Amino acid sequence: DMLEVGNGKLTENENKAHFGLWAIMAAPLVAGNDIRNISKTTLAILTHPEVIAIDQDSAGIQGRRIRKNGDFETWAKPLGSSRGSDYDTYAVGLFNRSAATADMTVRWSDLGLDPSSVSVRDVWERKDLGVVRDAYTVSVPTHGLALVKIKGRRDPSATTWLSDLHIHST
Repeated sequence: DMLEVGNGKLTENENKAHFGLWAIMAAPLVAGNDIRNISKTTLAILTHPEVIAIDQDSAGIQGRRIRKNGDFETWAKPLGSSRGSDYDTYAVGLFNRSAATADMTVRWSDLGLDPSSVSVRDVWERKDLGVVRDAYTVSVPTHGLALVKIKGRRDPSATTWLSDLHIHST
């Protein structure tokens, strides 16, 4: 299948959500729009280097949904950049399917990370947000996807891996 980013049917938030979710899923990034008539906004989304890096991460692991609460979903993809270290790195997407902007949270315990050591980077904004304790909360627009990279020390008391996690419904 192809990306629908820039074909005129989606809003900017929906284009970002579509592209970001495909990157988390490690799906092929095949543009389905007419590049002869591409807008600067669409071009910026389709060529965003950090989102492309998530899709093409060396570990090649497909992301999965780790939490669902009605119209709110949390997706996570382990990244290969942390292999062989005491730290784990994840791409995390907070996806808002609802018709209104909403605050959404990813908890470090959902990823098996020590809650005192986690750094957060806003991928869309290309901005480091620093060390955040326990969880990260962000306002996500309707049909939008907040996309962050999270790096933290493994919690020694955690006994699960992302691949072992089941979907949490709250």
